[in-house]
Amino acid sequence: MAGRLPYYIEYRYIASSQEGAIVRKRHAGRPPEAYLPLPPATFHILLALADGELHGYAIMKGVAARSEGTVRLGPGTLYGSLKRLLQAGLVEEGGERVDPERGEERRRYYRLTQLGLSVVRAEARRLDAMVRAARRKRLIGVRPA
Repeated sequence: MAGRLPYYIEYRYIASSQEGAIVRKRHAGRPPEAYLPLPPATFHILLALADGELHGYAIMKGVAARSEGTVRLGPGTLYGSLKRLLQAGLVEEGGERVDPERGEERRRYYRLTQLGLSVVRAEARRLDAMVRAARRKRLIGVRPA
């Protein structure tokens, strides 16, 4: 059919302490813009991961620091968002290892996929266009009288 993008279904086996489970991922071959707009928490998580592989606590600290404390992700928001990002194929697990700052405590690390990087770049462009429009309307970027 003309105009329709192809799709594929990928099956992955996940090892767990329980029985191995099959997880079905559906990818519609969608362009990055099809994922937009991103929820703010999702954008902040992807933005944090653009610097490289991080564990959950480092993502939370990075988001708080980058936003100068105006955005704080709680564990529920963070790990719920990460679960959805993993399912969508925007993020992947980098495995568990010891965090050098936290001693012997093992942490699970996450990183952007190529699709995730494309999506966060597309969202940044979308937000930039919105800010430029607001500046043209003199809603921001001008000094108050």
